[in-house]
Amino acid sequence: MDEAQDVAIEKFDREFRPMAATANATTVYYGTAWDDTTLLERAKQANLEAERRDGERRHFEYDWETVARHIPKYGAYVEAERERLGETHPLFQTQYCLRPLGGGGRLFSATQRAQLAGAHERIAQPRAGEAYVAGLDLAGGEDIDLDDEGTARRAPTPGRDATVLTIGRLVHAEAGAFVAEPRVEIVEHVAWTGEPHEALLPRLIDLLRDVWRVQRVAVDATGLGETAARLLRTALGVTRVDDVKFTAQSKSKLGFGLLAAVNGGRLKAYRGDGSPEHREFWRQAELARVAYRANRTMNFFVDPADGHDDYLTSAALLVRAAAGQTRRVARGGVRSQE
Repeated sequence: MDEAQDVAIEKFDREFRPMAATANATTVYYGTAWDDTTLLERAKQANLEAERRDGERRHFEYDWETVARHIPKYGAYVEAERERLGETHPLFQTQYCLRPLGGGGRLFSATQRAQLAGAHERIAQPRAGEAYVAGLDLAGGEDIDLDDEGTARRAPTPGRDATVLTIGRLVHAEAGAFVAEPRVEIVEHVAWTGEPHEALLPRLIDLLRDVWRVQRVAVDATGLGETAARLLRTALGVTRVDDVKFTAQSKSKLGFGLLAAVNGGRLKAYRGDGSPEHREFWRQAELARVAYRANRTMNFFVDPADGHDDYLTSAALLVRAAAGQTRRVARGGVRSQE
């Protein structure tokens, strides 16, 4: 049940329920509750309380496993979604398990952070035969906070945020794998603090185009980043640059994608090397919080009192850049000898 449906039902309750009550009419609510504040969830709890009082059943609930017993193809579809999203993913919990969300909390549990930790080493340059993608979070001087309507609000934070470039190696799934999306192994972080975009652009172009030769880079194109993203498209080519303007909806999609990649074991960070970049990445991963909204969106962030979320946002952009990337196959033939 989305926000518009919730508003419609609230209007029905206000305008038509008194009239329906005079005729002892039955009112039916149906759908899936997003969180524990929605009208549907409140009606469910009221019905359950009434059931406890008089024993008359009023609430009927059928999760995906119940439906799968009657429709095996649906069961197979949901099994694939569980593999892709992870069982703890908010969308899987609400839409298939019928468990409404709480208001929020930590973005990653201890188990999820353990899944994020990889065993591979950090590398400073590409290796032959490997393919790479990138996520680029451009510093804006101040963090941007998005309210429930998607309005950007400037939120001053201690210190200055950084421009963070995260490089990821693509590890493609085997043919016939349950989930076709590639695994992304973070192999490098490069960060700059206090550098204006125009001064960084030549170096960013060199790193992305000439050094790592990334297949795709997702760039934060919000505000001051719009010009930088446009110049990167000119230098790298339109198909290799995905410019992302942050709104409540677009950042929510990034957050859900990040959670799905971690839950599915498709995002791994390089093992500890004692570097400031490694420490800051994990600091943000541990401090990151999530807030779930009534319109089925979410916001992930680091509390401004604790610092910034630039490494975290760069990782989410990296996951977006990797989505849909396929293995490149060499094509050609043998030239005949005359």
